[in-house]
Amino acid sequence: MLTTQNGKFYLDGNEFKLYSGAIHYFRVLPEYWHDRLLKLKAMGLTTVETYVAWNIHEPKEGEFTFDGIADIRKFILTAKELGLYVIVRPGPYICAEWDFGGFPAWLLKYEDVRLRCYEDRYMYYVERYLRKLFEQIADLDYSNGGNIIAMQVENEYGSYGRDKKYLSALKAIYRNAGVKCMLFTSDGEHKSNLSGGRVEDELMVANFGSNPKRKFSDLKEMQPDKPLVCGEFWCGWFTTYCGNYNSGSSASQVAGYLKEFIDLDAGFNFYMFHGGTNFGFTAGANCYRHYLPDIASYDYGAPLTEWGDYTDKYRKCREIIFKARGVEPMALPDRPLTCAYPKVELTEEIGFKQALESVSTLHHSNIPYPMEHYGQNQGYILYTTEFSGSYGDSKLTFENVHDVAYVWVDGEYKGRFNRLDVDYYKGGKDEYSVDVKGFDGTIKIEVLVEAMGRVNYGAKIYDRKGLTGVRIGDQYIYGWEVRTIPLDEIDKLAKNESQIKAAYPKFYRGSFEIKGAIRDTFIDMQGFTKGCVFINGFNLGRYWNEGPQRTFYIPAPLLKEQNEIVIFEQERAYTNSVGFQEKPIYGKYLPENGKPKFRFWFKKSK
Repeated sequence: MLTTQNGKFYLDGNEFKLYSGAIHYFRVLPEYWHDRLLKLKAMGLTTVETYVAWNIHEPKEGEFTFDGIADIRKFILTAKELGLYVIVRPGPYICAEWDFGGFPAWLLKYEDVRLRCYEDRYMYYVERYLRKLFEQIADLDYSNGGNIIAMQVENEYGSYGRDKKYLSALKAIYRNAGVKCMLFTSDGEHKSNLSGGRVEDELMVANFGSNPKRKFSDLKEMQPDKPLVCGEFWCGWFTTYCGNYNSGSSASQVAGYLKEFIDLDAGFNFYMFHGGTNFGFTAGANCYRHYLPDIASYDYGAPLTEWGDYTDKYRKCREIIFKARGVEPMALPDRPLTCAYPKVELTEEIGFKQALESVSTLHHSNIPYPMEHYGQNQGYILYTTEFSGSYGDSKLTFENVHDVAYVWVDGEYKGRFNRLDVDYYKGGKDEYSVDVKGFDGTIKIEVLVEAMGRVNYGAKIYDRKGLTGVRIGDQYIYGWEVRTIPLDEIDKLAKNESQIKAAYPKFYRGSFEIKGAIRDTFIDMQGFTKGCVFINGFNLGRYWNEGPQRTFYIPAPLLKEQNEIVIFEQERAYTNSVGFQEKPIYGKYLPENGKPKFRFWFKKSK
């Protein structure tokens, strides 16, 4: 069992150096777990750390899954086969630049549930989840012959709240469910963070990305008899839409900080060692002055790239770690093989309205609620109503729009709201208005709202998607048809037998054959504006020409001899084909009012 004494770690009575790296099993296809873990070991690390994403395991209330990419037990056992120890961070909140910080979206349909505190209903759901999780992995505790040596309680709680009753209750749930290993908390390096998030009698670790000697000072003062550990050594950083690619610190800087950890005899955990991918709609967002959603790639500027290749950070750190351990480096596993497949013609167009019956579920709702009310986790939601009356020139106003909305009145496109444009520091609101000419009779309103990722950190975490109200002038409008469009069963998308050119938004479909070896590749979305792309029914993620991500990673296990591509384009495409690249492409951020920049436009809906 892992213990501490006189400022050092001991495992089975022998001094233990905590050299760890983060890989999130839910960001890597299971077929590649062995490869990524082997490359972690080949860098000299002895331990792998992973968060646990609650929303992966309980996507629907009371329905749990631990299969496929959610098979955390298999991930831990794969690490064990390779001789690696494991640190597990079960949450229930994880941040991780992951949608809603790992919380399942269905929690937001309950107005009375308060997150991350001791509140009865929330604690009921938390305990149910944790017990199900520990049924899967508690027996893999090191004391039982497994390889789990430590678990984290909550996550950076000192940056959010100060509820010791909540933290103590979580610890009790862990222990009562059979978790025997060392427990710890991780927080920012300052006393305020560390003291707010600490659990009595348990190890504290600090999270930071530079200058270990200085940033360990508060931790050392508060915990003088315990080992110094950086729970998240930020060797890279995440990237948001409407910004440039962010690789974090350089290889030389990371190597320099790593040497400082070793000179201090401190433990460390590379965050991330291997970032992986925010497949589908799983990427989260931050919200301070502006709402900023994360891109699909979680490459993170990590030592191992999104597609499992080596970097200068990897090579420099590998040399330092093996030297510190005093052992010869093991042979490097093979680099990944990638290729650029031939361009694919998109031979079919399906209009958004034509597709609705096959990709959406209809709800009748007097009030236009957010998508969580209807049991929808992610994707798009369409609000439609018709009402009669006599009005002069008026404004239609849409309230609490999260995150991007397109508005049509009597079939005429009226404009787009983009939450990223809201400046909260200047009092901006998630509200959008369009002008409507006076009428005497019936008017039809359609609003398509895209969820761009729930806030995963801070006070704005209650981030419901869709909208909460529509009014004409000062009158609220009631009586809506609501279509939830999660796009989680794209294989049901209708066919377009007539091949008539469709108006935007629309779906494109094409197919291609692979002869010979199937390899990883990157689909190139530079001819498209905004939407999401699927390969053989698997959602690769959101694209947006405002950047910076231009290509999207396709792991080889998603491909087969005969393949189908589906693209949902919300605004405009400039091509009827899609290509592939051997390596990823990142472009510079192109603001909507900058040059060169295509102007968005829509054809009138039929």
